[in-house]
Amino acid sequence: MTESNASALTSSAIGSKVHDMMAKLIDEYFSKHLGLSEEDAIRLHSEYYQNYGLAIEGLVRHHQIDPLEYNAQVDDALPLEGVIKPNPQLRKMLEDIDKSKVKLWLLTNAYVNHAQRVIKLLEIDGLFEGLTYCNYSEVPFLCKPQPAMYAKAMREAGVERPEDCYFVDDSYANCVASQKLGWTTAHLVEEGVPVPGTQASKYQIQTLEELRTIYSQFFK
Repeated sequence: MTESNASALTSSAIGSKVHDMMAKLIDEYFSKHLGLSEEDAIRLHSEYYQNYGLAIEGLVRHHQIDPLEYNAQVDDALPLEGVIKPNPQLRKMLEDIDKSKVKLWLLTNAYVNHAQRVIKLLEIDGLFEGLTYCNYSEVPFLCKPQPAMYAKAMREAGVERPEDCYFVDDSYANCVASQKLGWTTAHLVEEGVPVPGTQASKYQIQTLEELRTIYSQFFK
C-alpha cells in the first residue's frame, strides 16, 4: 500500500499447493528444454531462483529461451481452476480498506495472464486500481527483488516517495529489498512455513488479516 497517492499490495495468498504444482512444471521445463536429469533440473531451477528472483530470468539470460513460450507451458498451463477458490475473507479485508487514504495496487513477478487469472479466481478482481507485473515480452525484463522493479511499481502507481509505500509479500528476498528501499514492509510467513532466523522487514505476519492491525490507519 502507499499512503495518500497509491497502494502496493502483493502476496501469493493461494497456498503451497499451487507453488508445488508450478515448481513441478518448471522442473519439467528445465529437464525437457535443457536436456537435464531430474536432479540437475531441480538444482538449476533453485540456483536461478536464488540468483535472480525468478527461474525464467536465468533461462532467458543463459539459454535464450522464449519467455512467452515458457509462460504458455508453465504459468498458463497450471490448472488453477481446480485449486484456487473464491476467498470471501480476503475480499472483505480489501473492501474494508479506506480508498480515500490509499490506492490498492498489485505488484507481482508473474506475467499479466497469470496475475489476472488468480485475482479472478479469488474473486478479488475489481478491487485494485492497477497491476505492475513482470513483462515477459520485454527482454531483459524486470522482476522483484530488483530495485528497478519497485521503482517501476511506484512510477506506474503514481507514487514519488518510498516512505509512502506499504507493502506485503511472502518472499523473504522481496521483503528485504523493499525494506532497504524505504518501503514499510510486512513479510507474510504462513503457518507451516519455516520462520526465518532474521526477520526480513519491519513486520512479520502469519495471515493477511493482521494487516488490519499493523496498517490500521488505512482501514475504515
